[in-house]
Amino acid sequence: MELLIEGEPGSPTLVLAHGAGAAMDSRGMTDVASRIAARGIRVVRFEFAYMAARRDGVRRPPPRADTLLDEYRAVLAEVGGRPVIGGRSMGGRVASMLADDADVAGLACLSYPWHPPAKPDQPRTAHLDHLRTPALIVQGTRDPFGTPDEVARYALSPAIELLWLEDGDHDLRPRTAVSGFTYAQHLDTAADAVASFVRGATA
Repeated sequence: MELLIEGEPGSPTLVLAHGAGAAMDSRGMTDVASRIAARGIRVVRFEFAYMAARRDGVRRPPPRADTLLDEYRAVLAEVGGRPVIGGRSMGGRVASMLADDADVAGLACLSYPWHPPAKPDQPRTAHLDHLRTPALIVQGTRDPFGTPDEVARYALSPAIELLWLEDGDHDLRPRTAVSGFTYAQHLDTAADAVASFVRGATA
């Protein structure tokens, strides 16, 4: 399994999984991972097998999140230590499903897919009601997978901290003319928060 690693050995480590449709080296993943690494965190990216197969021309749809747990566990065994785990969208969801059963320091998710778009009555949160692992979830307020009003209706563990980025969509990208924020500003805010969380969780 190929790992893409940024940051110095010995630094606090974040294992970051990709979303359902974007590879580990996609622009969005690279934008956020590079920023987090620049803040003194060792960021380890990897690809689930279905995504890696696309590089060889084998087009596979994303499998169910619960079928990817063993792949994530295999990455943790290779990385070693006691990192913070997480990911973008589906990758963060997979990490959240194994966090309590893995020996990890924390959970950091970007754009968690709280529910399918336009279906807030189909939440993907049952395991988050009783999560014990300290967690940070960074979300845009305009994300179709979960807005502040929708997420407020869910029963969530007190171990979860939420950071909302004004007018951000599922890529954390805001409409600058509406919000006054740029995409770069939101990425920097997310990276600051995640890096601080990782340092605190691994201290």
